[in-house]
Amino acid sequence: MSTDTLLHTPLHALHLELGARMVPFAGYSMPVQYPKGLMAEHLQVRASAGLFDVSHMGQLRLQGPDAAAAFETLVPVDVLGLAVDKQRYGLLLADDGGILDDLMFVNRGDHLFVIVNGACKVADIAHIQARIGQRCGVVPMPDHGLLALQGPKAVDALARVVLGVDQLVFMTGGAFDWNGAALYITRSGYTGEDGFEISVPGPWAESLARALLAQPEVLPIGLGARNSLRLEAGLCLYGNDIDTTTTPVEAQLNWAMQKVRRTGGARAGGFPGADKVLAQLDGSMPVERKRVGLVALERVPVREHAALQSIDGQAVGEVTSGLLAPSVDKPVAMAYVRTEFAAPGTKINAIVRGKAVPMEVVALPFTPPRYHRG
Repeated sequence: MSTDTLLHTPLHALHLELGARMVPFAGYSMPVQYPKGLMAEHLQVRASAGLFDVSHMGQLRLQGPDAAAAFETLVPVDVLGLAVDKQRYGLLLADDGGILDDLMFVNRGDHLFVIVNGACKVADIAHIQARIGQRCGVVPMPDHGLLALQGPKAVDALARVVLGVDQLVFMTGGAFDWNGAALYITRSGYTGEDGFEISVPGPWAESLARALLAQPEVLPIGLGARNSLRLEAGLCLYGNDIDTTTTPVEAQLNWAMQKVRRTGGARAGGFPGADKVLAQLDGSMPVERKRVGLVALERVPVREHAALQSIDGQAVGEVTSGLLAPSVDKPVAMAYVRTEFAAPGTKINAIVRGKAVPMEVVALPFTPPRYHRG
């Protein structure tokens, strides 16, 4: 896609003003880093607070009395049991149990507020509309921006700008007014840190971003550090670590499927690929590969698509995300390996430019989460 056909978020002019290096991402011109660089941005979020523009992501409302029940036919998740202003992580599944996208959704009382990945949003909205559009209203929100403020001092900065946000806890949300703009803010994010995601009407996005960047704790952060932060936190990137070829059980996302939707639960199954996914969960269908964390035992970065071999040279899997992790100060990766090689402590080799790099399977995440649970 040529640069003149890329879409712009409401913060595009601000990114240029701040000296961002812009790259094409999910059809948008997005900031990959600012002048301080990826390492400084990453460490800023771990130590203080950073502001991300995630307006390329898809925001939509599912409206009507049947919306929650309808949405449950698309995801292996408890939607009907979610309390008002509570948020949940969900997986949009294909008919064979593969993952079409991962998403976040909130029960806002009179509707469900759903956030999907930028690269998937057109297909996701079409899929949701085709599958449940006759049961509920499917209303995209292209006129809204989305900001993520992440880090241990995010609450200090945001609470000065938007009064009352400090009352939220992890995976809850609330409606707030800022200078006449109706905001919806959740205490969540994709860095492993405490933080917030702020849905804001497009015309107010830049002025809100400037108000947040004026706080002493906050610096702008690009997509490069967003990637390294989420990898350290053991969080999947759609298209790398999960896709239509992976099931939730292979991806070790069992925790995202509540008991009520599992075999024996009150609303078991009823979602695409349920037979396969529940059989894998129950152990009645073998799971041949699993997502694992890996730490390199030499200081050699191991990147996506690197082949993995057992010590005796047989193929056992492939790296899906990898880099030299700034906070951990080691090369780390996520990968899919044959199930018999998935136990923590297992030694395997990554093949990097024809050379074997020794790696060890470790429990995820690489850095402990610091969410504010109250």
